[in-house]
Parts: sequence; C-alpha cells; structure tokens
Amino acid sequence: MRRSLSDDTGFTGLEAAIVLIAFVVVAAVFSYVVLGAGFFTTQTAQATVHTGVAQASSSVEIVGNVMGIAVDTSPTRLTFINTSVALTAGGTPMDLSQMVISYSDSNGGRVANVPNATSSITDCTTNNILTTSTDDIHWCVSQKINDQNPSNPNNLLEPNEIWTISIGMPSSASINQKITVSLQPAVGAVITLSRTIPGALSKVQAVY
Repeated sequence: MRRSLSDDTGFTGLEAAIVLIAFVVVAAVFSYVVLGAGFFTTQTAQATVHTGVAQASSSVEIVGNVMGIAVDTSPTRLTFINTSVALTAGGTPMDLSQMVISYSDSNGGRVANVPNATSSITDCTTNNILTTSTDDIHWCVSQKINDQNPSNPNNLLEPNEIWTISIGMPSSASINQKITVSLQPAVGAVITLSRTIPGALSKVQAVY
C-alpha cells in the first residue's frame, strides 16, 4: 500500500491562529492606509471647492445708485462718483484698505489710489479727491452708515454697515463717455460698474 508523503502532524492550532492573526493585522493596516488616503483626498478636494467658491463669489455688493458729482460751474465732466457698498449676506468683516479700485474708459485706464499713504481710507474730504492733477485719481470713504465702532474708526467694513466710497474721476470722464470702475476686494470676485455719463451734467445726478 502506497503511503502519503504529506505529514501535518506538527501543524498545531496555535500556529494556524498566529498565521490568521498576521493576515488580519496586515489587512487592517492596509485598509487603514487606504481609508486615510481617501479621507485626506476628500478633505483636500473640499477645501479646494470652498476656496474656489469664496474667490468666485462676491464678498461685497453695491447698495443703491451710483451718483455722479460735478463741481465745475458749467460742468462738462464728472469730478467724482459716490457708490455705497456693504457686505453680502453672511459676510465677515473686510479690510477695505486692501481693496483695489481701477478706472477705465475709451482713453485707457488707471488705478485709483488712497489719498495719501499715511491717512485712513475713512479720512475723506473734498480736497482728497479734487487733486491738482485731474488724472491722479484718488478714492476714500466719505460716509459710514450704521457704524459699529463710531468711537474707534477703522478700515473694517462690518455686517450691517454701509460705506459710501468716493472715487475721483480723470479729465476724460466727460459727457457721453462710457466709463468702467472695478472694485477688487482682498477676497471675492471683482465688482464692475459700467456706466455712461449723461450728455448734460448738473451738480449731482445718478449715473446709469
């Protein structure tokens, strides 16, 4: 009678348990690594989406009409415009001193500057905007409605506040001219105001 050459008499239940536990541990570690990588990828994608939405959505909005001011006796151009801004719903306080305002028309474009490097954007008087050079345009905050910190002025536009921004116009902002003013906040989409200066100007008028 032919005898079998296999002999497992030395293979005990303890050894089988050790091998099984080793396989389970390896599988568990591998699963943890895979799940961890998946969670990390998901969180990264979520953060990217949130950042993209924040950059693409508006953080400030225009409130009311854009008003044009002409101070000349027989005005043929706008001296400056006033526009009011507020935070969008659910917005967090924003430092408007970091906002960049630019102007353009058919004669080209330029960036509006804060009146001077040492003053606050909330320090706005007629002399800040009416400069000796009409092409050196400035902008500043001329009024704050519902000011949350009247005793401690700052550059933060806060919820429920409405700030009126005055933006100086260059000499090319004349009658029948189409102008574009862009407001680029530190976070959020650019707000673009495209308006046409009317053919006849008064001291104060809405610009559509």
